Amino acid sequence: FRRAHTLTVLFILTCALGYVTLLEETPQDTAYNTKRGIVASILVFLCFGVTQAKDGPFSRPHPAYWRFWLCVSVVYELFLIFILFQTVQDGRQFMKYIDPHLGVPLPERDYGGNCLIYDPGNETDPFHNVWDKLDGFVPAHFFGWYLKTLMIRDWWMCMIISVMFEFLEYSLEHQLPNFSECWWDHWIMDVILCNGLGIYCGMKTLSWLSLKTYKWQGLWNIPTYKGKMKRIVFQFTPYSWVKFEWKPASSLRRWLAVCGIIFVFLLAELNTFYLKFVLWMPPEHYLVLLRLVFFVNVGGVAMREIYDFMDDPKFHKKLGQQAWLVAAITATEFLIVVKYDPYTLTLSLPFYITQCWILGIILVLTWTAWRFFIRDITLRYKEIRRQKQEHRYEKDKCLSNGDGHSSILDEQNGNKLRERKL
Repeated sequence: FRRAHTLTVLFILTCALGYVTLLEETPQDTAYNTKRGIVASILVFLCFGVTQAKDGPFSRPHPAYWRFWLCVSVVYELFLIFILFQTVQDGRQFMKYIDPHLGVPLPERDYGGNCLIYDPGNETDPFHNVWDKLDGFVPAHFFGWYLKTLMIRDWWMCMIISVMFEFLEYSLEHQLPNFSECWWDHWIMDVILCNGLGIYCGMKTLSWLSLKTYKWQGLWNIPTYKGKMKRIVFQFTPYSWVKFEWKPASSLRRWLAVCGIIFVFLLAELNTFYLKFVLWMPPEHYLVLLRLVFFVNVGGVAMREIYDFMDDPKFHKKLGQQAWLVAAITATEFLIVVKYDPYTLTLSLPFYITQCWILGIILVLTWTAWRFFIRDITLRYKEIRRQKQEHRYEKDKCLSNGDGHSSILDEQNGNKLRERKL
């Protein structure tokens, strides 16, 4: 039935597109016709994928919604591959087909400069530095980290990613002027206010979702209109709740998996800034916002698939399809950045930054070796030593009788005699 339904929808869509094409006169504009053909092809593919793609772990508001984003992931990955195989000039000018205002080099905004919170030299507005930093990206940071917390569902992992990204901005501000910020912009406005408040609200939402009673009733079985409206709203909440317990220190496998998740998250965050830089897209462009909306939807599914695979590898024998696509998209975006502007990426880090990163990597590797190798060997050695001491104590206790026979051996012999009689 599902396959027949898909073929029916595809047939109707194809006929509709063909009918529109035959009715109107085809313009003699190659670029316009090319864009129409590409958009129509994407629509047909999305229509096929929404009905035929494999269901993911989420079922609300509807499985077709998540199948749609899976198909969008495939389309976006193909677009990235196409951009990757173009020359730098052609790739940047290709963006004009999406928006004619693109394809123009843009200056990067520097958020550093005067870092005085209170500027006594400006009598009109001494706090002008603070107001200059309060742009549209402040609520974007808050809502972004609120949604990321709903995806990760872990307080400490969110805080580590938030703090680590600020260290990355410190480390890479010599490459992108956009990373240059005042100290209070990094730690007070970003980490504490925007990111911290978003993480806090996200954890409160997760706590409410975990305590909520998940008992569903059909819409037409609810007698009151208020109950029907409430049921429609709750359709956009999870069907059931799974609490994420990452437990990174429980095993080496989980520790490496959590480190990989943090690395991919940070790389995806950096790709946002570097893609804007190499493709000449202004930060407020709608394509940047669409990319963030895209990652919010596909990232939540990917995190659930990763957790299911880590939590129960016997049932989930392979990683989910959305998780693989997110990893491939993140890697392809990074390859585009490397190809389009290798000079910026190869700018050497300042010496003190290099020292700090080397020290941090050494500390992480040392803790990993101690926690999963040296500590286990030490605990195993102490357990063997304790067992030997107990065995020696039992042996000395057995030999404490004058005749050299232990009560334990006598009891064992008595048990054997009773077994023979039986």
